[in-house]
Amino acid sequence: MNPPDRRHFIRTSLAATAGLIAAPRLFAADSPNKVLQVVQIGCGRMGMGDMGGVLKNKRARVIGVCDLDKRRAANGKETVDKHYAKKGGAKGSARIYPSYQAVLADPAVDAVVVSLPDHWHGLVATAAAIAGKHMYVQKPLTYNIQEAFALRKAVRAKKVILQTGSQQRSENPFTAFRAAAEAVRNGRLGKIKTVKIGVGIDKPSGKRPAPMPVPDTFDFETWLGPAPQQPYMEGRVHPQNSFDGRPGWITTEDFGLGMITNWGAHHIDIAHWAMGQELGGPLEIDAKADFMTDDVWTVHHHYHIEMLYPDAVTVILDDKFENGILFEGEEGTVFCARGAAKVTATDPNAPTEGAKALRASKGSILSPLDAAAKRFPASKDHYDNWIDAVFANTDPIAPVDQAACSLEACAAAWIGMKLGRKVKWDAVKKEFPGDAAANALRGRKARKPEFDISLMMKKAGLA
Repeated sequence: MNPPDRRHFIRTSLAATAGLIAAPRLFAADSPNKVLQVVQIGCGRMGMGDMGGVLKNKRARVIGVCDLDKRRAANGKETVDKHYAKKGGAKGSARIYPSYQAVLADPAVDAVVVSLPDHWHGLVATAAAIAGKHMYVQKPLTYNIQEAFALRKAVRAKKVILQTGSQQRSENPFTAFRAAAEAVRNGRLGKIKTVKIGVGIDKPSGKRPAPMPVPDTFDFETWLGPAPQQPYMEGRVHPQNSFDGRPGWITTEDFGLGMITNWGAHHIDIAHWAMGQELGGPLEIDAKADFMTDDVWTVHHHYHIEMLYPDAVTVILDDKFENGILFEGEEGTVFCARGAAKVTATDPNAPTEGAKALRASKGSILSPLDAAAKRFPASKDHYDNWIDAVFANTDPIAPVDQAACSLEACAAAWIGMKLGRKVKWDAVKKEFPGDAAANALRGRKARKPEFDISLMMKKAGLA
Protein backbone atom coordinates (compact mmCIF):
# COMPACT_ATOMS: atom_id res chain seq x y z
CA MET A 1 0.00 0.00 0.00
CA ASN A 2 1.40 3.38 -0.94
CA PRO A 3 1.06 6.41 1.33
CA PRO A 4 -1.78 8.71 0.17
CA ASP A 5 -0.71 11.84 -1.66
CA ARG A 6 -1.87 15.35 -0.76
CA ARG A 7 -4.81 15.21 -3.14
CA HIS A 8 -6.29 12.05 -1.72
CA PHE A 9 -8.98 12.76 0.86
CA ILE A 10 -9.48 9.95 3.35
CA ARG A 11 -13.16 9.84 4.20
CA THR A 12 -13.47 8.48 7.72
CA SER A 13 -16.87 9.83 8.72
CA LEU A 14 -19.01 7.80 11.09
CA ALA A 15 -21.42 7.08 8.27
CA ALA A 16 -18.66 6.06 5.85
CA THR A 17 -17.00 3.64 8.25
CA ALA A 18 -20.11 2.16 9.85
CA GLY A 19 -19.83 -1.60 10.02
CA LEU A 20 -16.14 -1.73 9.14
CA ILE A 21 -15.13 -2.69 12.67
CA ALA A 22 -16.65 -5.93 13.91
CA ALA A 23 -15.95 -5.42 17.60
CA PRO A 24 -16.11 -8.58 19.74
CA ARG A 25 -18.61 -6.94 22.11
CA LEU A 26 -19.83 -3.51 23.03
CA PHE A 27 -20.52 -3.94 26.75
CA ALA A 28 -19.47 -6.26 29.51
CA ALA A 29 -22.02 -8.91 30.34
CA ASP A 30 -23.04 -7.18 33.58
CA SER A 31 -23.09 -3.57 32.30
CA PRO A 32 -26.28 -1.97 33.70
CA ASN A 33 -28.61 -0.02 31.42
CA LYS A 34 -26.25 -0.41 28.45
CA VAL A 35 -23.98 2.35 29.70
CA LEU A 36 -20.29 2.13 28.87
CA GLN A 37 -18.38 1.13 32.01
CA VAL A 38 -15.08 3.04 32.04
CA VAL A 39 -11.99 3.01 34.27
CA GLN A 40 -9.58 5.95 34.38
CA ILE A 41 -5.94 4.78 34.31
CA GLY A 42 -3.74 7.65 35.47
CA CYS A 43 -5.14 10.40 37.71
CA GLY A 44 -2.65 13.20 37.18
CA ARG A 45 -3.08 16.52 35.41
CA MET A 46 -4.22 15.13 32.06
CA GLY A 47 -5.96 12.16 33.63
CA MET A 48 -8.30 14.30 35.67
CA GLY A 49 -9.12 16.36 32.60
CA ASP A 50 -9.76 13.25 30.51
CA MET A 51 -11.92 11.75 33.23
CA GLY A 52 -13.96 14.95 33.37
CA GLY A 53 -14.59 14.63 29.64
CA VAL A 54 -16.03 11.14 30.16
CA LEU A 55 -17.99 11.99 33.32
CA LYS A 56 -20.15 14.52 31.47
CA ASN A 57 -21.37 11.95 28.96
CA LYS A 58 -24.58 10.20 30.07
CA ARG A 59 -23.86 7.11 27.98
CA ALA A 60 -20.70 6.35 29.97
CA ARG A 61 -20.04 5.77 33.66
CA VAL A 62 -16.65 5.88 35.37
CA ILE A 63 -16.66 2.89 37.69
CA GLY A 64 -13.08 3.05 38.92
CA VAL A 65 -9.64 4.63 38.86
CA CYS A 66 -6.07 3.37 38.84
CA ASP A 67 -2.83 5.17 39.72
CA LEU A 68 0.48 4.06 41.23
CA ASP A 69 0.43 7.16 43.43
CA LYS A 70 -2.10 6.37 46.19
CA ARG A 71 -2.85 10.04 46.80
CA ARG A 72 -3.72 10.59 43.17
CA ALA A 73 -5.85 7.46 43.08
CA ALA A 74 -7.76 8.62 46.17
CA ASN A 75 -8.27 12.05 44.65
CA GLY A 76 -9.57 10.46 41.47
CA LYS A 77 -12.04 8.28 43.36
CA GLU A 78 -13.24 11.25 45.40
CA THR A 79 -13.83 13.25 42.22
CA VAL A 80 -15.89 10.45 40.68
CA ASP A 81 -17.92 9.81 43.83
CA LYS A 82 -18.73 13.51 44.29
CA HIS A 83 -19.78 13.83 40.67
CA TYR A 84 -22.28 10.99 40.81
CA ALA A 85 -23.49 11.94 44.28
CA LYS A 86 -24.48 15.34 42.88
CA LYS A 87 -26.36 13.51 40.14
CA GLY A 88 -28.28 11.49 42.71
CA GLY A 89 -26.31 8.31 42.22
CA ALA A 90 -24.83 5.90 44.75
CA LYS A 91 -22.19 7.36 47.04
CA GLY A 92 -18.72 5.87 47.43
CA SER A 93 -19.16 3.60 44.40
CA ALA A 94 -15.91 4.08 42.43
CA ARG A 95 -13.34 1.34 42.87
CA ILE A 96 -9.59 1.92 43.20
CA TYR A 97 -7.76 -0.72 41.18
CA PRO A 98 -4.24 -1.65 42.37
CA SER A 99 -2.83 -2.11 38.87
CA TYR A 100 -3.76 -1.79 35.22
CA GLN A 101 -3.67 -5.58 35.01
CA ALA A 102 -6.44 -5.72 37.60
CA VAL A 103 -8.47 -3.27 35.53
CA LEU A 104 -8.10 -5.30 32.36
CA ALA A 105 -8.91 -8.56 34.15
CA ASP A 106 -12.25 -7.19 35.39
CA PRO A 107 -15.08 -8.41 33.09
CA ALA A 108 -17.24 -5.49 34.25
CA VAL A 109 -14.93 -3.01 32.50
CA ASP A 110 -15.88 -2.09 28.92
CA ALA A 111 -13.34 0.65 28.26
CA VAL A 112 -10.35 2.46 29.72
CA VAL A 113 -8.90 5.95 29.49
CA VAL A 114 -5.08 5.79 29.36
CA SER A 115 -3.64 9.07 30.71
CA LEU A 116 -0.22 7.86 31.79
CA PRO A 117 3.33 9.13 31.20
CA ASP A 118 4.36 8.57 27.58
CA HIS A 119 6.59 5.59 28.35
CA TRP A 120 3.53 3.67 29.56
CA HIS A 121 1.09 4.46 26.71
CA GLY A 122 2.08 1.64 24.39
CA LEU A 123 2.29 -1.10 26.98
CA VAL A 124 -1.04 -0.40 28.72
CA ALA A 125 -2.96 0.40 25.53
CA THR A 126 -1.70 -2.74 23.78
CA ALA A 127 -2.63 -4.86 26.80
CA ALA A 128 -6.07 -3.21 26.81
CA ALA A 129 -6.58 -4.05 23.14
CA ILE A 130 -5.55 -7.66 23.74
CA ALA A 131 -8.06 -7.78 26.63
CA GLY A 132 -10.82 -6.53 24.32
CA LYS A 133 -11.27 -3.13 25.98
CA HIS A 134 -12.13 0.00 24.03
CA MET A 135 -9.88 2.93 24.92
CA TYR A 136 -9.13 6.62 24.86
CA VAL A 137 -5.34 7.10 24.81
CA GLN A 138 -3.58 10.39 25.47
CA LYS A 139 -1.19 11.65 22.79
CA PRO A 140 1.45 10.88 21.75
CA LEU A 141 -0.02 7.49 20.97
CA THR A 142 3.13 5.70 22.15
CA TYR A 143 6.65 6.46 23.35
CA ASN A 144 8.40 5.02 20.29
CA ILE A 145 7.89 3.56 16.83
CA GLN A 146 8.11 -0.08 17.92
CA GLU A 147 5.23 0.43 20.33
CA ALA A 148 3.14 2.25 17.72
CA PHE A 149 3.53 -0.69 15.36
CA ALA A 150 2.46 -3.15 18.05
CA LEU A 151 -0.51 -1.11 19.27
CA ARG A 152 -1.86 -0.58 15.76
CA LYS A 153 -1.66 -4.31 15.10
CA ALA A 154 -3.33 -5.25 18.41
CA VAL A 155 -6.19 -2.76 18.01
CA ARG A 156 -7.02 -3.94 14.50
CA ALA A 157 -6.62 -7.63 15.37
CA LYS A 158 -8.89 -7.39 18.43
CA LYS A 159 -11.35 -5.00 16.73
CA VAL A 160 -11.59 -2.50 19.57
CA ILE A 161 -12.25 1.23 19.29
CA LEU A 162 -9.33 3.55 20.07
CA GLN A 163 -9.52 7.33 20.19
CA THR A 164 -6.26 9.28 20.47
CA GLY A 165 -6.20 12.48 22.53
CA SER A 166 -5.47 14.60 19.44
CA GLN A 167 -8.31 16.93 20.41
CA GLN A 168 -7.30 19.60 17.91
CA ARG A 169 -9.24 17.50 15.38
CA SER A 170 -12.49 18.16 17.24
CA GLU A 171 -14.32 21.48 16.98
CA ASN A 172 -14.58 22.35 20.67
CA PRO A 173 -12.66 24.21 21.97
CA PHE A 174 -10.13 24.51 19.12
CA THR A 175 -12.01 25.60 16.01
CA ALA A 176 -9.01 26.96 14.10
CA PHE A 177 -7.31 23.68 13.16
CA ARG A 178 -10.22 22.10 11.31
CA ALA A 179 -10.93 25.31 9.37
CA ALA A 180 -7.30 25.70 8.31
CA ALA A 181 -6.89 22.03 7.39
CA GLU A 182 -10.05 22.03 5.28
CA ALA A 183 -8.91 25.19 3.49
CA VAL A 184 -5.64 23.46 2.60
CA ARG A 185 -7.35 20.21 1.54
CA ASN A 186 -9.70 22.15 -0.74
CA GLY A 187 -6.88 23.88 -2.57
CA ARG A 188 -7.48 27.36 -1.18
CA LEU A 189 -3.70 27.94 -0.98
CA GLY A 190 -2.86 26.32 -4.29
CA LYS A 191 0.05 23.88 -4.16
CA ILE A 192 1.51 23.70 -0.65
CA LYS A 193 5.21 24.52 -0.56
CA THR A 194 6.13 24.77 3.11
CA VAL A 195 4.57 24.03 6.50
CA LYS A 196 6.18 25.81 9.45
CA ILE A 197 5.40 24.40 12.91
CA GLY A 198 6.17 25.83 16.32
CA VAL A 199 5.88 23.41 19.23
CA GLY A 200 7.49 25.54 21.91
CA ILE A 201 10.73 24.90 23.76
CA ASP A 202 11.68 23.34 27.09
CA LYS A 203 14.36 25.10 29.13
CA PRO A 204 16.68 23.33 31.59
CA SER A 205 15.43 23.30 35.17
CA GLY A 206 18.71 24.62 36.54
CA LYS A 207 18.72 21.81 39.10
CA ARG A 208 21.32 19.07 39.04
CA PRO A 209 20.13 15.45 39.30
CA ALA A 210 20.11 14.14 42.88
CA PRO A 211 18.47 10.95 44.24
CA MET A 212 15.60 11.38 46.71
CA PRO A 213 13.69 9.05 49.05
CA VAL A 214 10.66 7.49 47.38
CA PRO A 215 7.38 8.68 48.96
CA ASP A 216 5.59 5.94 50.92
CA THR A 217 2.46 6.52 48.83
CA PHE A 218 4.15 5.97 45.45
CA ASP A 219 5.15 2.71 43.71
CA PHE A 220 8.13 4.12 41.83
CA GLU A 221 9.62 0.74 40.94
CA THR A 222 6.51 -0.21 38.96
CA TRP A 223 6.13 3.34 37.60
CA LEU A 224 9.55 3.02 35.91
CA GLY A 225 8.07 0.24 33.76
CA PRO A 226 10.10 -0.33 30.60
CA ALA A 227 12.41 2.65 31.27
CA PRO A 228 16.01 2.16 32.47
CA GLN A 229 16.57 1.58 36.19
CA GLN A 230 17.36 4.82 38.04
CA PRO A 231 16.87 6.55 41.39
CA TYR A 232 13.72 8.47 42.23
CA MET A 233 13.73 12.25 41.70
CA GLU A 234 10.52 14.19 42.15
CA GLY A 235 11.61 16.53 39.35
CA ARG A 236 11.54 13.59 36.93
CA VAL A 237 8.18 12.20 37.93
CA HIS A 238 5.32 14.45 39.11
CA PRO A 239 4.86 16.99 41.92
CA GLN A 240 3.95 15.54 45.31
CA ASN A 241 2.24 18.71 46.54
CA SER A 242 -0.10 19.13 43.58
CA PHE A 243 -2.44 17.02 41.48
CA ASP A 244 -2.25 19.27 38.44
CA GLY A 245 1.31 20.65 38.19
CA ARG A 246 3.31 20.03 35.01
CA PRO A 247 5.07 16.68 35.58
CA GLY A 248 8.83 16.30 35.20
CA TRP A 249 8.56 13.11 33.18
CA ILE A 250 7.58 15.31 30.20
CA THR A 251 11.10 16.74 30.23
CA THR A 252 12.94 13.51 31.07
CA GLU A 253 13.91 11.56 27.96
CA ASP A 254 13.55 8.11 29.52
CA PHE A 255 9.83 8.83 29.97
CA GLY A 256 8.98 11.35 27.22
CA LEU A 257 10.97 12.57 24.24
CA GLY A 258 10.35 16.28 24.76
CA MET A 259 8.47 18.85 22.72
CA ILE A 260 8.99 16.93 19.48
CA THR A 261 6.47 14.29 20.62
CA ASN A 262 4.69 16.37 23.28
CA TRP A 263 3.23 19.26 21.26
CA GLY A 264 4.71 17.80 18.10
CA ALA A 265 2.14 15.00 18.17
CA HIS A 266 -0.64 17.62 18.14
CA HIS A 267 0.70 19.82 15.36
CA ILE A 268 2.23 17.15 13.10
CA ASP A 269 -1.14 15.40 13.29
CA ILE A 270 -2.91 18.50 11.96
CA ALA A 271 -0.24 19.02 9.29
CA HIS A 272 -0.79 15.42 8.14
CA TRP A 273 -4.55 15.98 8.16
CA ALA A 274 -4.25 19.08 5.99
CA MET A 275 -1.71 17.60 3.57
CA GLY A 276 -3.54 14.30 3.07
CA GLN A 277 -0.74 12.40 4.81
CA GLU A 278 -2.82 10.77 7.55
CA LEU A 279 -1.41 7.38 6.60
CA GLY A 280 1.87 8.67 5.24
CA GLY A 281 4.88 10.49 6.60
CA PRO A 282 8.15 12.18 5.70
CA LEU A 283 10.58 10.82 3.13
CA GLU A 284 13.67 12.50 4.53
CA ILE A 285 14.53 14.25 7.80
CA ASP A 286 17.35 16.67 8.54
CA ALA A 287 17.31 17.52 12.26
CA LYS A 288 19.62 19.27 14.68
CA ALA A 289 19.12 19.80 18.41
CA ASP A 290 20.84 20.56 21.69
CA PHE A 291 20.11 18.22 24.59
CA MET A 292 20.09 19.20 28.27
CA THR A 293 23.06 18.00 30.30
CA ASP A 294 23.96 17.99 34.01
CA ASP A 295 20.32 18.81 34.74
CA VAL A 296 17.45 16.94 36.33
CA TRP A 297 15.80 17.23 32.90
CA THR A 298 17.28 15.56 29.83
CA VAL A 299 15.16 16.31 26.73
CA HIS A 300 16.10 18.45 23.74
CA HIS A 301 16.34 22.23 24.12
CA HIS A 302 17.01 24.26 20.92
CA TYR A 303 16.09 22.47 17.68
CA HIS A 304 15.66 22.90 13.94
CA ILE A 305 14.06 20.15 11.87
CA GLU A 306 13.30 19.98 8.15
CA MET A 307 11.26 17.08 6.79
CA LEU A 308 10.64 16.44 3.11
CA TYR A 309 7.17 15.05 2.36
CA PRO A 310 5.65 13.70 -0.86
CA ASP A 311 4.69 16.29 -3.47
CA ALA A 312 7.84 18.27 -2.56
CA VAL A 313 6.37 19.76 0.62
CA THR A 314 8.88 20.80 3.27
CA VAL A 315 7.76 20.71 6.91
CA ILE A 316 9.95 22.81 9.21
CA LEU A 317 9.96 22.85 13.02
CA ASP A 318 12.02 25.46 14.85
CA ASP A 319 12.12 26.57 18.48
CA LYS A 320 11.84 30.22 17.37
CA PHE A 321 8.52 29.74 15.56
CA GLU A 322 5.29 30.89 17.17
CA ASN A 323 3.37 27.93 18.60
CA GLY A 324 1.03 26.79 15.85
CA ILE A 325 1.05 25.75 12.20
CA LEU A 326 1.65 27.99 9.19
CA PHE A 327 0.76 26.57 5.77
CA GLU A 328 2.44 28.36 2.87
CA GLY A 329 1.12 27.77 -0.64
CA GLU A 330 1.63 29.26 -4.07
CA GLU A 331 -1.57 31.28 -3.69
CA GLY A 332 -1.54 32.29 -0.02
CA THR A 333 -1.02 31.28 3.60
CA VAL A 334 -3.11 30.22 6.59
CA PHE A 335 -2.05 29.95 10.25
CA CYS A 336 -3.82 28.01 13.01
CA ALA A 337 -3.11 27.77 16.74
CA ARG A 338 -4.73 27.77 20.15
CA GLY A 339 -4.75 31.54 20.33
CA ALA A 340 -2.62 33.00 23.10
CA ALA A 341 -2.11 29.67 24.87
CA LYS A 342 1.41 28.99 26.15
CA VAL A 343 3.10 25.66 25.61
CA THR A 344 4.90 25.95 28.93
CA ALA A 345 5.05 28.64 31.63
CA THR A 346 8.43 29.74 30.27
CA ASP A 347 7.57 29.56 26.56
CA PRO A 348 9.43 32.51 24.99
CA ASN A 349 7.47 32.30 21.76
CA ALA A 350 3.92 32.33 23.08
CA PRO A 351 1.75 34.76 21.10
CA THR A 352 0.56 37.98 22.67
CA GLU A 353 -2.66 38.08 24.65
CA GLY A 354 -5.64 38.20 22.32
CA ALA A 355 -3.75 36.74 19.35
CA LYS A 356 -6.01 35.27 16.70
CA ALA A 357 -6.04 31.50 16.54
CA LEU A 358 -6.89 31.53 12.83
CA ARG A 359 -5.59 33.96 10.24
CA ALA A 360 -4.98 33.95 6.49
CA SER A 361 -3.20 36.10 3.93
CA LYS A 362 -6.52 36.91 2.24
CA GLY A 363 -10.17 36.60 3.16
CA SER A 364 -11.12 34.20 0.37
CA ILE A 365 -8.97 31.46 1.93
CA LEU A 366 -11.31 31.20 4.92
CA SER A 367 -14.59 32.01 3.17
CA PRO A 368 -17.36 29.40 3.61
CA LEU A 369 -16.87 26.17 1.71
CA ASP A 370 -19.55 25.12 -0.78
CA ALA A 371 -21.62 21.94 -0.61
CA ALA A 372 -19.24 20.04 -2.87
CA ALA A 373 -16.18 20.76 -0.72
CA LYS A 374 -14.18 18.05 1.00
CA ARG A 375 -15.05 18.08 4.69
CA PHE A 376 -13.70 16.20 7.67
CA PRO A 377 -16.09 14.08 9.77
CA ALA A 378 -18.05 16.04 12.35
CA SER A 379 -16.76 15.98 15.93
CA LYS A 380 -18.04 18.59 18.33
CA ASP A 381 -16.38 17.05 21.40
CA HIS A 382 -13.45 14.62 21.43
CA TYR A 383 -14.70 12.45 24.31
CA ASP A 384 -18.26 12.34 23.01
CA ASN A 385 -16.90 11.40 19.59
CA TRP A 386 -15.08 8.42 21.13
CA ILE A 387 -18.15 7.22 23.01
CA ASP A 388 -20.31 7.71 19.91
CA ALA A 389 -17.81 5.64 17.93
CA VAL A 390 -17.99 2.79 20.46
CA PHE A 391 -21.78 2.74 20.24
CA ALA A 392 -21.74 2.99 16.44
CA ASN A 393 -18.89 0.46 16.14
CA THR A 394 -16.86 2.75 13.89
CA ASP A 395 -13.52 4.54 13.90
CA PRO A 396 -13.48 7.84 15.85
CA ILE A 397 -12.04 11.15 14.57
CA ALA A 398 -8.47 10.28 15.68
CA PRO A 399 -8.09 6.54 15.00
CA VAL A 400 -5.09 4.39 15.79
CA ASP A 401 -3.60 4.16 12.28
CA GLN A 402 -3.47 7.91 11.77
CA ALA A 403 -2.23 8.60 15.30
CA ALA A 404 0.52 6.04 14.80
CA CYS A 405 1.72 7.83 11.66
CA SER A 406 1.81 11.15 13.53
CA LEU A 407 3.87 9.62 16.33
CA GLU A 408 6.18 7.89 13.88
CA ALA A 409 6.96 11.18 12.11
CA CYS A 410 7.73 12.85 15.44
CA ALA A 411 9.82 9.93 16.71
CA ALA A 412 11.68 9.72 13.39
CA ALA A 413 12.52 13.42 13.79
CA TRP A 414 13.77 12.71 17.33
CA ILE A 415 15.98 9.94 15.96
CA GLY A 416 17.41 12.42 13.46
CA MET A 417 18.02 14.84 16.34
CA LYS A 418 19.84 12.17 18.34
CA LEU A 419 22.01 11.12 15.41
CA GLY A 420 22.63 14.70 14.31
CA ARG A 421 22.45 13.83 10.62
CA LYS A 422 20.04 13.40 7.73
CA VAL A 423 17.96 10.21 7.70
CA LYS A 424 15.54 8.68 5.20
CA TRP A 425 12.19 7.26 6.39
CA ASP A 426 9.93 4.68 4.76
CA ALA A 427 6.43 5.37 6.12
CA VAL A 428 5.06 2.13 4.65
CA LYS A 429 7.70 -0.28 5.97
CA LYS A 430 8.20 1.80 9.16
CA GLU A 431 11.95 1.73 8.80
CA PHE A 432 15.01 3.78 7.89
CA PRO A 433 16.24 2.05 4.70
CA GLY A 434 19.74 0.66 5.13
CA ASP A 435 20.37 2.66 8.31
CA ALA A 436 21.12 0.29 11.19
CA ALA A 437 21.86 3.05 13.71
CA ALA A 438 18.56 4.81 13.06
CA ASN A 439 16.55 1.58 13.00
CA ALA A 440 18.00 0.60 16.37
CA LEU A 441 16.40 3.71 17.90
CA ARG A 442 12.86 2.74 16.81
CA GLY A 443 12.53 0.88 20.11
CA ARG A 444 14.53 0.08 23.24
CA LYS A 445 15.28 -2.90 25.42
CA ALA A 446 12.77 -3.19 28.25
CA ARG A 447 14.14 -3.09 31.79
CA LYS A 448 12.39 -6.36 32.69
CA PRO A 449 10.59 -9.03 30.62
CA GLU A 450 7.20 -8.06 32.07
CA PHE A 451 7.60 -4.64 30.44
CA ASP A 452 8.54 -6.00 27.02
CA ILE A 453 5.84 -5.19 24.45
CA SER A 454 7.30 -7.70 21.97
CA LEU A 455 6.84 -10.52 24.49
CA MET A 456 3.31 -9.31 25.18
CA MET A 457 2.46 -9.48 21.48
CA LYS A 458 4.08 -12.91 21.16
CA LYS A 459 2.08 -14.30 24.09
CA ALA A 460 -1.11 -12.95 22.49
CA GLY A 461 -0.26 -14.66 19.19
CA LEU A 462 0.18 -11.32 17.44
CA ALA A 463 3.96 -11.28 16.87
